[in-house]
Amino acid sequence: MNLVAAILAGGKSSRMGTDKAMIRLEPDGPTLIELVLDRVGAVADQSIIIANDRPRYRSFGVSVASDHYADAAALGGIATALELASGDPCLVVPCDLPFLSIDLLSHLRSLASNADVVIPTVRGESRQGSGVIYQTLHAIYGSDCLPSIRAQLASGQRQIVRFFDQVRVSAVPEQVARGFDPELWTFFNVNTPEALSRARSWAKKGREDTTPDISSGML
Repeated sequence: MNLVAAILAGGKSSRMGTDKAMIRLEPDGPTLIELVLDRVGAVADQSIIIANDRPRYRSFGVSVASDHYADAAALGGIATALELASGDPCLVVPCDLPFLSIDLLSHLRSLASNADVVIPTVRGESRQGSGVIYQTLHAIYGSDCLPSIRAQLASGQRQIVRFFDQVRVSAVPEQVARGFDPELWTFFNVNTPEALSRARSWAKKGREDTTPDISSGML
């Protein structure tokens, strides 16, 4: 089974005020998207950047494709990734997760042959009221998800988890994820100036000095 990593870089970065993908945690360090590419590249067989501003990302040495559903938020990005993957499952992550756990991603891959969605969860309140938050942009989606996603997009629904009851979902509990990444930095989005400050503190001092906020992620 081949695994395609799809990095979503089509957001407007409105909360950050600048292009998140090109931010550096350290002055001479790699950009956020380079950090993401490095980590997913250790797990996936191929990487694709999905971005509407394609020329901006062509220097990173991987395929760059336009979002087929530019007005459909992250769900459209997932659909685009699956359409480009030609039947292979896709690990879908955004461009602002610089601390991705390679070990956890490898574990997700090990489960992908027996599920249509392999997705970590953390404890918390979600719109489903189930007491868990799905980390929807830190997950593997199989090709069998595509018909349900397309139907959902056609109906104007963009909430990612809405189609989960139509496919086989393997939810990875928080305690399992913590076995690979005890502080769950793998889910930390650098999507606000405050988050960037914390991420830079991590990079400078080490993650044992800082605790991330992983309360977001369920779309």
